[in-house]
Amino acid sequence: MENNLTRVGIFVDVQNLYYSARNLYKSYVNFSKIRALAGNHGKIVRSIAYGIKADINKEENFFDALKDAGFEVKLKDLQIFPGGMKKGDWDVGMTVDMIRMAPKLDIVVLVSGDGDFADLIEYLQNLGVFVIVMSFGPSSSSRLVEKADALIDMDKDKNFFLLKKIRTK
Repeated sequence: MENNLTRVGIFVDVQNLYYSARNLYKSYVNFSKIRALAGNHGKIVRSIAYGIKADINKEENFFDALKDAGFEVKLKDLQIFPGGMKKGDWDVGMTVDMIRMAPKLDIVVLVSGDGDFADLIEYLQNLGVFVIVMSFGPSSSSRLVEKADALIDMDKDKNFFLLKKIRTK
């Protein structure tokens, strides 16, 4: 199925990967390597990274680096509720984009370990789309992994997918 005529869409849940890498490995994700590997499956039609703006230092540099790596970057503001609870996710937005783009794609590469996407995978498969999940195994939902047509467990080659260690004080 994989050749230059195969149309690939890459959809990256930035927060999911960021926190997985930080919590599991005390490291940062190399998003360029993710895009490069995902792109080996055919012609990249779209590659979108979904992130949350939290107004922290060097945030703009990070989003610029995603753009430099070839991603279209979609951002939402972090929501802060009365009482201090914070929320920021792109699950619905990513789902809508993948459903909209499915007729123009042969392969969807979902870069996330979030089990909330399991039903979406099944829906895309019913449309005839082959779904590859890329995630760090230890932080991946077993339900998500079971539904995927293929899995790229980034934990198995973490030195390839990770950048420098996070400095701790």
